[in-house]
Amino acid sequence: MTIAVFLGSLLAAMALGVPIAFSLLLCGVALMWHMNMFDAQILAQNLIEGSNSFPLLAVPFFMLAGEVMNTGGLSRRIVDFALALVGHIRGGLGYVTIVAACLLSALSGSAVADAAALTALLLPMMVKAGHDKARSGGLIAACGVIGPIIPPSIGFVIFGVAANVSISKLFLAGIFPGIVLSAGLWITWWWLTRKEDLSPPPRKSWGEVLAAMRSAGWALMLPVIILVGLRMGVFTPTEAAVVAAMYALFVAGVIYRELSWAQLFEVFRSAAKTTAVIMFLVAAAMVSAWLITVANLPAQVVTLLQPLLDNPKLLMAAIMLLVMVVGTAMDMTPTILILTPVLMPIVKAAGIDPVYFGVMFIINNSIGLVTPPVGTVLNVVAGVGRMRMDDVTRGVLPFMAVQFIVMFLMVLFPQIVMVPARWFY
Repeated sequence: MTIAVFLGSLLAAMALGVPIAFSLLLCGVALMWHMNMFDAQILAQNLIEGSNSFPLLAVPFFMLAGEVMNTGGLSRRIVDFALALVGHIRGGLGYVTIVAACLLSALSGSAVADAAALTALLLPMMVKAGHDKARSGGLIAACGVIGPIIPPSIGFVIFGVAANVSISKLFLAGIFPGIVLSAGLWITWWWLTRKEDLSPPPRKSWGEVLAAMRSAGWALMLPVIILVGLRMGVFTPTEAAVVAAMYALFVAGVIYRELSWAQLFEVFRSAAKTTAVIMFLVAAAMVSAWLITVANLPAQVVTLLQPLLDNPKLLMAAIMLLVMVVGTAMDMTPTILILTPVLMPIVKAAGIDPVYFGVMFIINNSIGLVTPPVGTVLNVVAGVGRMRMDDVTRGVLPFMAVQFIVMFLMVLFPQIVMVPARWFY
């Protein structure tokens, strides 16, 4: 009955159009009424304590770093470097998109910020070169999925806080899966464009490649600083976010000199607005998370899934299917916050590595960002690229299918994730 009250109140509020954060609060109130323990003071206390977490400080700083990079010229220089590197290959602009997405993912950790930058910079170039606009927009949207997987990642920060899992280990474990997903996109783009009769631009000389790399050098140093700092234990993920934001501000304002004082205010305002939405979601979700624990919901779910506990791969496949379904109707952050406290006890009972589960969970939620009808990244690409949502959806389907195939290969062969992860540790 408790599970029915939890799901019923949450889904009913969402069906009525209540914003996710308020739906979570209403769900918490419904659970408190059901357990005959309603107390507004407890509700307020958990709401405040939900966002009172040191690791969550990484969220506003990574958001700020992403905004600064898009406004201050770092993202553009990354794209220019990728163009010089692989732009001459047949279908080269697609490969440029994939390379640039990997590099940008190592800078901001935000799928929305990466997708907006890539759409503004590359979509007009791809259309002008003769590529199908829907397919190009679909590739850019699919590349946005890489943002929350290759560190630094806001998704890993939120999951790490909610699941009490090492964020540094999640960051390092996400590197290789992100590269594998990128390789899947590369092969898919090659297959879809192999019969296109388009003339690629001439190969850049080594001098031009070196000039582009020199121009992007300051931007390319950021992921190196973050990953080396985390690997060597110089700073924590939260401190890495501060380093990223301050470094991006310094490079954009002092080195590249493309960030004016007037733009700086807008950058801070935009980052603050996005952060406020995320933090309110986190705070509201922690109310439900506390009540889920008090109501002993995880134990009830473990009992329901008892037959699968002896087969971790089958259990992971079932969880991935569940998250896929939820991802079609819910954004990444609320999905993490709602499902993590329910699923983590099951994962631990089955003996699944929490870091491995966290990587797979974030990969699935990231793909959910391009899953219609709610896909946030799809909306960003459609808005920035001035495209119809139907066209972006049609274009992203083959790339999304390959990403799901790669994800389930990682379910069948966990070594794809964990062997490189242990090396990075």
